[in-house]
Amino acid sequence: MYTSTKELVEGLDREGRLIRIKEEVDPNLEMAYIQRRVYERGGGAVLFEKVKGTPFACVSNLFASVEQTESIFQGRCATVKELLSYKADKEKVNALKKRPWKVFPLLKELIHTLPKKVKSAPVMECETKISDLPKIVCWEKDGGSFVTLPQVYSEEVEKPGPMNSNLGMYRIQLTGNDYKKDEEIGLHYQIHRGIGVHHEAHRKAKKPFRVAIFVGGPPSMTFSAVMPLPEGLPEVVFSGLLQGRRWRYSKYKDWTVAAEADFCILGTVDEDDLKPEGPFGDHLGYYSLTHNLPYMKIEKVFHRKDAIWPFTVVGRPPQEDTSFGDVIHHLTGEVLPSELPGLRELNAVDEAGVHPLLLATAEDRYLPYCDDGEPYELHTIAHAILGKGQLSLAKYLFLLGDGDEVAPHVHNYEKFFKYALERLDFSRDLHFHTCTTMDTLDYSSTELNKGSKLVAIACGNRKRTLSTTIPSDFKSPFEGQAHLVMDGVVALDIGKWQSREQAREEGERLSRELIAGEGIAMVILTEEAEFCAESISNFLWLTFTRSDPAADIYGLNSDVVDKHWACEAPMIIDARIKRHHAPVLEEDPDVAKRADEILGKYFK
Repeated sequence: MYTSTKELVEGLDREGRLIRIKEEVDPNLEMAYIQRRVYERGGGAVLFEKVKGTPFACVSNLFASVEQTESIFQGRCATVKELLSYKADKEKVNALKKRPWKVFPLLKELIHTLPKKVKSAPVMECETKISDLPKIVCWEKDGGSFVTLPQVYSEEVEKPGPMNSNLGMYRIQLTGNDYKKDEEIGLHYQIHRGIGVHHEAHRKAKKPFRVAIFVGGPPSMTFSAVMPLPEGLPEVVFSGLLQGRRWRYSKYKDWTVAAEADFCILGTVDEDDLKPEGPFGDHLGYYSLTHNLPYMKIEKVFHRKDAIWPFTVVGRPPQEDTSFGDVIHHLTGEVLPSELPGLRELNAVDEAGVHPLLLATAEDRYLPYCDDGEPYELHTIAHAILGKGQLSLAKYLFLLGDGDEVAPHVHNYEKFFKYALERLDFSRDLHFHTCTTMDTLDYSSTELNKGSKLVAIACGNRKRTLSTTIPSDFKSPFEGQAHLVMDGVVALDIGKWQSREQAREEGERLSRELIAGEGIAMVILTEEAEFCAESISNFLWLTFTRSDPAADIYGLNSDVVDKHWACEAPMIIDARIKRHHAPVLEEDPDVAKRADEILGKYFK
């Protein structure tokens, strides 16, 4: 098992999964541009041996693919999946009651979950300053340099210690804005994160909130920091299980330190003090903007003698973090359905930025004698999904039940939406949640962390046949070209968004005057209709990241009956870029050219 980034890099090199870039590279944009190109071309890890402005080498694309990630963990993914399967499979549990000795080898694995305190910590061999760390800037409008693969560690205020800890990946701003050089760094955590619970508890207790930021070390630590574990199960416990080796920690004063990390930044977060953080090019494909957020006052910065700085780059999916999601789904895909009776499959759609769009299938087991094609238990399952951890941040949930056909798999997007749009009763099956929580990184609403949700539930027999072309009688009251995205879905150019008042007038006029023709069930309003129709990926990204359901959905002859919004087909989604949206991520062509020149010497 790898216990440091150097060991991991050497292992990937032996396997032919490493590109070594020997010339000096600028951490300001160049390294990130190279990373994105290597990932896009299916390359392995990239080691930058000489990085401008720092004595430390940097490595990216460590988790380039599911195959490479599982190779890094040397068979441990299979062991973890087998252990988790006992939670998901009742038949296995019943079989163990008869033959308990068969699980003894797996039970022995649980010893790895217990954190181990050690006297000697390689990470504390050397000290440095924040200004000597790699200053990686990924996108042109970023507010400074950021740590993009941090493991941010905190503990409960009343019961400190690793068994009551949280390890999360919350981005860290090292430079820029109003942070004092070498004394302060920005700490960004989003709504519904474990560190927020710890921060609030310390604030109420009026006790210092000590935070440790680890970079590198055993790769199981990095992976565990993004793992969606149940509340109360420490990520360091899972890290030990995934590594097959107990998580090592030591102490520096009152801070807990990951002994085998490559770097460790220790500090204290003030009780109520905030400073501007951002902007930052984020994983939805847009910048997250500048907001007042907590920051850390630095106590110490440690590193190993052989330290290498791992980093990643996020942007419009797919990126390296897509591999995290794929491996997480591989490990836990069977667990969630076992916790929510009736649920079959769930997919937080990476192409739409994960939180904006959930696709799910389930069984409706209520009232077996009532075969009228209406959803019953599906409503219960939908609420259970939205009440489950970070799934509560979903903005759109499409939930399918069986009807005259079995509902398709959640990763087959074209079949999924075709099935849904053939069966949705637009007068009954659209359910809005207004004035509620939304992902912090989603700027489709006018307020941070606030917005709306749409639950669309489709089941029963087919209600309409979707058109495979744009009907000849399709007619909009506005000028603009229409493009077919998929069966029954049209992207319509309607001009740029001007204001909420004008958009509302346009939507209501379309509700009255649009002639969609037979077989059109969804119309996407955009200024980029051709782009939207070019691929399913474009459709998913544009439609579901640029719309706030309650504000941007209209429908033919819409009405409100008993406070329930209803319409006839087609449903209309205004997915234009609004004035309050964050800017789209775009590359600088000059930097892109330089990155291509450098990479061309090492990777064809």
